[in-house]
Amino acid sequence: MSNVAVPEHETATDDFSLQSTPIQPDSKSETGSFTATTPRVRPSLPDQVRAIVGQPTKYVISQTDSALKTLGRYVDMAAQSFALLATDLIRLRHPWRDTVAQSWFILTVTVVPALLVSIPFGVIVAVQAGSIIQQVGASSISGAAGGLGVIQQGAPIVAALLLGGAAGSAVATDLGARSIREEVDAMRVMGVNPVQRLVTPRLAAILIVSPVLCVFIIFVGIFAGYFMNVGFQNGTPGSYLSSFAAFANVGDVLLAVLKTWLFGVVVILVACQRGLEARGGARGVADAVNATVVIGVVTVMVLNAVITQVVSMFMPSKVG
Repeated sequence: MSNVAVPEHETATDDFSLQSTPIQPDSKSETGSFTATTPRVRPSLPDQVRAIVGQPTKYVISQTDSALKTLGRYVDMAAQSFALLATDLIRLRHPWRDTVAQSWFILTVTVVPALLVSIPFGVIVAVQAGSIIQQVGASSISGAAGGLGVIQQGAPIVAALLLGGAAGSAVATDLGARSIREEVDAMRVMGVNPVQRLVTPRLAAILIVSPVLCVFIIFVGIFAGYFMNVGFQNGTPGSYLSSFAAFANVGDVLLAVLKTWLFGVVVILVACQRGLEARGGARGVADAVNATVVIGVVTVMVLNAVITQVVSMFMPSKVG
């Protein structure tokens, strides 16, 4: 067979096609056409700094906004609760059976802890105050120091902590369980106001129990301090009682009761709000109880500091 001659221009074309490499497209769009990929632009240093600083700022703004909204709902529920309570009392429609049941429940969960806390608290106040007073040679006023410490600060704080830790957590658990079982939503569907049905009896109960608990803590704390001073610090009953009567008065007890009333109302309304707003099953109930205790304790401490400062400025203690 004879060899077939190939034209020179075809040979040159084939050599060029063998030496060249195909150009691969960068990407393929959804329609099948090839498009070039846009190169990623690295953000500049000011943009990176702005992003880093902006994240904490956004977090603070969002948390502040959430806290203000929660505070607004709390104030609204508190105003609604007092208005409904007053209306029911005037119209003689208040559910006293629920109020008595809630009062008894709060007493049962707070009396024993109050007794166990008041005794060591009174002893600690008597020991600390007595040791300092004896060093300066003023042991005759040990009764005033111990008694006023228990009345003005000890009793309201102990009562508030017990109401928030024991009663408040129990109320938040009860209302939170009702919320996740959709009982509260069912009440709204039936036209029953959950605040009137669930919150007002507990609010009335805390108004009844708070002064009783405060007076009980005062009595136990002063008795424990008296026993410690007379029995172990070489004090005399006459000097203890006379100094206590010289400095303490009925106004101190009334102020302690009013503070306990205020603290009790604050913690019980926090518990009711958190319980009614609980969502997400058992985890939501646990979060509601945790928030009730934390918010209640912090709020009580802040209010006590403010009230103590105001009272010391405008109503200083006087002898006699």
